[in-house]
Amino acid sequence: MTSQRVDAVSLSGIPFPTEGASLDPADWAALRRDAHRMLDEAIDDISGLRTQPVWTKMPQARRQALREALPEQPQGLAAAYDQFRETIRPYATGNRHPAFFGWVHGAGTVVGMLAEMLAASLNANLGGRDHAPIEVERQVIRWAAEMLGFPAAASGVLVTGTSMANMIGVLVARTQCLGPGVRRHGVGMSGLRAYSSAAAHNCISRAMDMTGLGTDALRLIACDEAGRMDLAALAEAVARDIDDGFKPFLVVGTAGTVDTGAIDDLSRLADFCAAHEIWFHVDGAFGALVRLSPTRRGLLDGIERADSVAFDFHKWAQVPYDAGCIVVRDPLIHRAAFASSADYLRRDVRGLAGGAPWPCDLGPDLSRGFRALKVWMTIKTYGTRRLGAVVDHSCDLAQYLARRVAVTAGLELLAPVALNIVCFRVIDVDGDLDTLNAEIVADLQEAGIAAPSTTKINGVVAIRAAIVNHRSTHADIDRLLEGVLAAARRHAGV
Repeated sequence: MTSQRVDAVSLSGIPFPTEGASLDPADWAALRRDAHRMLDEAIDDISGLRTQPVWTKMPQARRQALREALPEQPQGLAAAYDQFRETIRPYATGNRHPAFFGWVHGAGTVVGMLAEMLAASLNANLGGRDHAPIEVERQVIRWAAEMLGFPAAASGVLVTGTSMANMIGVLVARTQCLGPGVRRHGVGMSGLRAYSSAAAHNCISRAMDMTGLGTDALRLIACDEAGRMDLAALAEAVARDIDDGFKPFLVVGTAGTVDTGAIDDLSRLADFCAAHEIWFHVDGAFGALVRLSPTRRGLLDGIERADSVAFDFHKWAQVPYDAGCIVVRDPLIHRAAFASSADYLRRDVRGLAGGAPWPCDLGPDLSRGFRALKVWMTIKTYGTRRLGAVVDHSCDLAQYLARRVAVTAGLELLAPVALNIVCFRVIDVDGDLDTLNAEIVADLQEAGIAAPSTTKINGVVAIRAAIVNHRSTHADIDRLLEGVLAAARRHAGV
């Protein structure tokens, strides 16, 4: 056979050149046809979620298919998409499904999906420079500040999630306390101390670790019966640290604890921090969006007095992952914590290098994607009243679940329901209740019926239902409870 040079491979009608520098298709019309098919199938998949299992465990053969060697030769778009359809899409987390109640995951929307596609089409780097995508992010930050009751001039930046946003809050508080020079000489023997409730998310402790302050510098303050930080215990801890020669620099209030959704008394925390000249940061990962609720926004009174707030748009605002946010009251302090100069990143008044300050002056990332577009399009499309209605609906469903648990024999409510999280368990069954309740959760997940998660409340394992999905209904709550009770009967041999 005579050897011939192959100019292109054609799979599913989409020829991609195998030589030359460009990676564009040789046939744009063919690409357009396949792109429309991919989009149609994605929309079909989302619109048919109720007919699918909540979650399906990935078979070992499918896992193995994703462990192939690094491809050297073209396999084509069709082969890649076929593997996505067979190996990836059926085995995702399941948080799009209305019966997903595990952890606190937003469900996403088709609007957000389309926004991701449009953002990718621009391939914009939002680390800096003067271009429209950065103006979109600045608009999102102004909206976030307005939502929180912050000044219009407040600073902020979008990040991967609240874990990173909280770490930025720690770094800004450190800079405020010790001055910009801390970025050169470090914290040394400054003896900084921070405070959060014992129910705060462990990303606060991790932030203390990763910023070099150390987890021992974080004081975990006991909670009251409602799961809120005990303010008397906080005052005692701060006074004790001052007497011992330490320097309190940060108090982290929580708007929606990860276990139960409890909200610290933010107004009293703001008073305390103002009186002691301590930076007041709020971790509002999902709870900050309660500010959009027409009926529950008062639960967050005091958040408008915080020095900084971290939260996620990818939870209750239903923006696709990832879309975290940090808003800082004082833009000068925010920039002082991160801004740096380099000849290759010169901020000029004119040209593409204008537009200072750049987002990289407000956080650790220089290479940043256009995550602002999906936030912007979600808010533009639905408006804050519609998003606030989603918050209220989730909380109403949680109250419905709590009432059903309270009147159902064999079930026990383990914590007050402050927002959208219900912690309960099966009781009146012989054997180890902790093991039983954990097994019930795994049973529901593996059967694809529903996907709650587990946590511990007062030392016992709880079935934890976090209701965040805008698609969830009363019928989904009923299905969850029916599944729990049926699984309990199976384990009891009834």
